[in-house]
Amino acid sequence: MSHSKILILDFGSQVTQLIARRVREAHVYCEIHPCDVSDAFVQSFGADGIILSGSHASVYEAETDKAPQAVFELGVPVMGICYGMQTMAQQLGGKVEAGTKREFGYAQVRARGHSALFRDIQDATNAEGHGLIDVWMSHGDKVTELPAGFKVIASNDTTPIAAMADEARRFYAVQFHPEVTHTKQGQAMLERFVLDICAAKPDWIMGDYISEAVAKIKAQVGDEEVILGLSGGVDSSVAAALIHRAIGDQLTCVFVDHGLLRLNEGDMVMDMFAGRLHANVIRVDATEQFMGKLAGVSDPEAKRKIIGAEFVEVFKAEAAKLKASGKGHQGATFLAQGTIYPDVIESGGAKSKKAVTIKSHHNVGGLPEQLGLKLLEPLRDLFKDEVRELGVALGLPRDMVYRHPFPGPGLGVRILGEVKRDFALLLQRADAIFIEELRNTVDEKTGKTWYDLTSQAFTVFLPVKSVGVMGDGRTYDYVVALRAVVTSDFMTAHWAELPYSLLGKVSNRIINEVRGINRVVYDISGKPPATIEWE
Repeated sequence: MSHSKILILDFGSQVTQLIARRVREAHVYCEIHPCDVSDAFVQSFGADGIILSGSHASVYEAETDKAPQAVFELGVPVMGICYGMQTMAQQLGGKVEAGTKREFGYAQVRARGHSALFRDIQDATNAEGHGLIDVWMSHGDKVTELPAGFKVIASNDTTPIAAMADEARRFYAVQFHPEVTHTKQGQAMLERFVLDICAAKPDWIMGDYISEAVAKIKAQVGDEEVILGLSGGVDSSVAAALIHRAIGDQLTCVFVDHGLLRLNEGDMVMDMFAGRLHANVIRVDATEQFMGKLAGVSDPEAKRKIIGAEFVEVFKAEAAKLKASGKGHQGATFLAQGTIYPDVIESGGAKSKKAVTIKSHHNVGGLPEQLGLKLLEPLRDLFKDEVRELGVALGLPRDMVYRHPFPGPGLGVRILGEVKRDFALLLQRADAIFIEELRNTVDEKTGKTWYDLTSQAFTVFLPVKSVGVMGDGRTYDYVVALRAVVTSDFMTAHWAELPYSLLGKVSNRIINEVRGINRVVYDISGKPPATIEWE
């Protein structure tokens, strides 16, 4: 590719991919690679600039990771974030020590030294007129001595060296995290570094990327056949449209109805892809197969792994049928998946293999060797917002592309504890009511529906019963929880402040229309500490 490029070296932070997402938002291409790549790799990458990520480690520990020496000898701008700042300081002759006071969460720093990085960037001023910046910290260690040639460019009482710079060499480092939304001016800082200091060109645009992606798929697949697991969600849908654009009838989509989809979703998926896009789609009703395997299982990770394993079994069976049918010259040899970056990071699957696993995803980690299919993941390096942009550029309907995310295991991770068919039927109806009311309720201030104002909304089935009163009779029925969040990146999220009148209407409808549910609660947990999904 001829794009400008930023190289991000990953030391194992859970939010490294957020750095990449912010850089991509500036329409600059970037790649994440493990921090222990060779000097030769750094020299041959062709980077316009380099960013060093954070980490849960300490730079003074034995066997601790360091940046390749070529990073500081290449002559391009370098930015260190959190651990990246600490390893920059230590490797260039400064000193890092364990702090007596840790900083986790909101903090405010004073900009100093009139640096190029912070020029005209501030959130407030103090009584002396000094610029103050609201940031998000997450560290216990701190830089206590600057390397030669560096100056302090931000500080506060807890962290006297909160940011530093050697502007002659265009080296910058910050102890806080500009990549998270809690640092209000974080995007402006990263854009300042990438666009101004690195002089990278903003030429990474999804509409233009289609031709590159199509060419890459054609080169990888050749004249072979591809089978794709179609869930109806945004990721698999965009993957299907992109691959179909590249290879046409060489693609066969397999839509697996495992009984854990949203209400009437199976019919909608078939109408969209077989009816409107004229793609080859095989519908497989595997409800009994999945429910049988899930019987008696309540552990969330076990459920995810079972569902993932059953998907593999279904794909194996369908691939064998395609081969036996004589379609193509050898049947399906590739399995395509809609894996995207957030799937990879939350599975601890960052290329550095240093990130801590939060939860596993059924479509991450490759396929078992016995499957006999190669893997095609055309969206693996894209973020959700880029996937949506790509879908619109491919001509998919906007209402489908901007549909709220739906997990690969479906309602299997929205039914807490054991998954039962009766529970799934209750949850489908309750969730449909919630989504319908979100779509039908307009916020007077913005003129948008609450469905559009929330990033993800859904209903969770709780395997507990509570006492209720309906008419003159006592009920003892199940409880559901409503969940709605607002987020720009799905790595952090705030609960959506839905109007009480909307919540009241949803609750009233569910209790009256879904026999078997007599109590509705609303989840007001953020991420972190909670995850968006309950399991």
